[in-house]
Amino acid sequence: MAETDAAAAQQPPQIQMRVLGQFIRDMSFENVMAQRGASGDVQPDVNVQVNLDAKKRSTDNQYEIAIKLNITSKAKGMDDVLFVFEIDYCGIFHVEGVPNEQLHPFLLIECPRMLFPFLRRIVSDITRDGGYPPLNLDNIDFMALYRSELARQQAAAQAEQKADA
Repeated sequence: MAETDAAAAQQPPQIQMRVLGQFIRDMSFENVMAQRGASGDVQPDVNVQVNLDAKKRSTDNQYEIAIKLNITSKAKGMDDVLFVFEIDYCGIFHVEGVPNEQLHPFLLIECPRMLFPFLRRIVSDITRDGGYPPLNLDNIDFMALYRSELARQQAAAQAEQKADA
């Protein structure tokens, strides 16, 4: 019996994650080319910027995760903007069993991975409905995104320390 208790004490807690809800907080699709009355076949050059945000909610173990995309499509070789698409897509998650030191990366890596397929579908549908070929976003490596943001923050902190010295 004592061996069973010792083995249970050594095992890490079971991680549980549930998506409680998903929603679009804000969305804007500006079809610049159509507003100008222009049409025709153009090769798009698409720029996608991704921002992530995580907030603790008032309910225990609940977090709101937001993926913010800013997509600009220009005609290749020109500065003519075809469309601008901005969306804040959010999910409410119930997360338990994640150690505190691992919670921040968990929320900004694993939770966005769960939301991304739904967000990709929305982007594809909206661009298609806007008169363009569906924009099928490539997978986003949220771990690499998290690591690059950490590196950027550390570099900024070091630069600030050097400036203060």
